[in-house]
Amino acid sequence: MQNKPTHTRLFVQLCALDERDNIARVIREIPRYIPGVTSVTVVVVDDGSSDGTGEVALAAGADEVVRHTQRQGLARAFQTGVDFCLVHGADIIVNIDADGQYRGQDIPTLIQPILSGEADIVIGNRQTHSLAHFTPLKRILQRMGSQVVQIASGLEIPDAVSGFRAYSREAALRMFVTPQFSYTVQTLIQAGKLGMAVASVPIVARETTRPSRLHRGALHFIVRQAGVLVRTYVTYEPIKTFFGLATPFLVVGLFLIGRVVAIALSRGGQFANVPSLIIGTISLLIALFFIMTGVLADRIRDNRSMLEEVLYLVRRQRMTSRDLGNSHPPAE
Repeated sequence: MQNKPTHTRLFVQLCALDERDNIARVIREIPRYIPGVTSVTVVVVDDGSSDGTGEVALAAGADEVVRHTQRQGLARAFQTGVDFCLVHGADIIVNIDADGQYRGQDIPTLIQPILSGEADIVIGNRQTHSLAHFTPLKRILQRMGSQVVQIASGLEIPDAVSGFRAYSREAALRMFVTPQFSYTVQTLIQAGKLGMAVASVPIVARETTRPSRLHRGALHFIVRQAGVLVRTYVTYEPIKTFFGLATPFLVVGLFLIGRVVAIALSRGGQFANVPSLIIGTISLLIALFFIMTGVLADRIRDNRSMLEEVLYLVRRQRMTSRDLGNSHPPAE
């Protein structure tokens, strides 16, 4: 965690796709004065909307609208917003949905752990167990999903897919989201593997009646999020992943080969049990394949770590150059 800056610039970003009916209310709810914050800037990332979402956002008081000419997905829109906020001097970045699910008045509560230096990332906990508009099945799935993410990330976060989040400048500089459906699970696993301090605060979540722009139902959402979780976890833990896959094949192979040897010894060296020998050999070869893949993936992971550090330094240098440029008095 970094010491909080003397002047804290808060950027609130909204990733929006065809949200002209909701976005104005969300923007107007965002507080423009927050104790401990020097300035509040509202940024809308318009992900290829065709209903004039960007124009409505500007009319409602958004400071900036960043546009994608075509839809690129939530993960890409999120990263576009984070990059924009960092380049323009953000000390804290808050991500809030444009559909009105979250309340702008909860932003001061959300950022407080970052302002006090207790956390790098803060997740808004919707307390889904008490939400009347969540069905029992949805509550169970949400709880199970969050538990899986907790295991994968090593973080105790009760609402892993909540989109209401706050990031310190350092956390935002360290993270990079690849376009894998959604950023929520991916960034949590990254944060856990990078040793960031992640906190959770209770917030109010309202019911949204319009269909989701992100998924086509619960099953589609679960499958896509599971894919993101597996890919991200393997990226950061290749040895654990592939050695774990190799273990059952290694055990079976050694057992069967040992059985062949034991039978041969009991029969005075007479060879027997060809099926066990064949299956055991195949199992050992599969185990060896997974082990070699894990070693290679670990080398790739080392290269990724170096690239992540380079990306971090480049981003930090860009922000430092901007801050120094803004600190110079204008020429007379």
